[in-house]
Amino acid sequence: MWRDKRMSQPDEARLIDQARQGDPDALSELLERHQQRIFNVCLRMVSHRDDAAEIAQDAMVKVIEHIGDFKGNAAFATWVTRIAMNLSISHLRKRKLRRTASLETTPGEPDDQLTPLREQLADTREPGPESGVQSRELIGHLHDALGQVDEDFRAVLVLRDIEEMDYRQIAEALDIPQGTVKSRLFRGRLALRQVLSKLCPDTVPNVDER
Repeated sequence: MWRDKRMSQPDEARLIDQARQGDPDALSELLERHQQRIFNVCLRMVSHRDDAAEIAQDAMVKVIEHIGDFKGNAAFATWVTRIAMNLSISHLRKRKLRRTASLETTPGEPDDQLTPLREQLADTREPGPESGVQSRELIGHLHDALGQVDEDFRAVLVLRDIEEMDYRQIAEALDIPQGTVKSRLFRGRLALRQVLSKLCPDTVPNVDER
């Protein structure tokens, strides 16, 4: 089960209640405790550190503006994840439109949009000397591939396979039925495998459904 292990439910409920009543200190503490998760979700979606930081900032502004609208029907972490994910998907769609409308990118020029995410994930792992290079290359291929998957599929892949949220939580975060979550997860994993088979045909990782 995906949850914030740093904060007990009663503690978070108290902070939420105080924040909804206009307590700036409680709201600040909530944001501080969730800001890393918000940033991580944005980064894994848009694969660019500066863009992710900007989107995460926008997400926290929306949390501040709409904290009074939070009814507790879903977990607070799920609610803030939905805000971050919606903004990330909107950013990706706008970026896709800009790329479609522009022919300025030089063919064959490497896209450095994915480099920060690749480096971040590589830095969090400590493989042994024999497997270090191979592991970093595989991580790079995985996130190159993830960046080529449709944003709706990417959202489900990030929340399920990276954030380890369950189907119900993903459905709440994305405001879609659980059946749609399962369908997008299956199709997203299939699309990911297809891209990976072109990037690294000899080392396509197992992405069987969990």
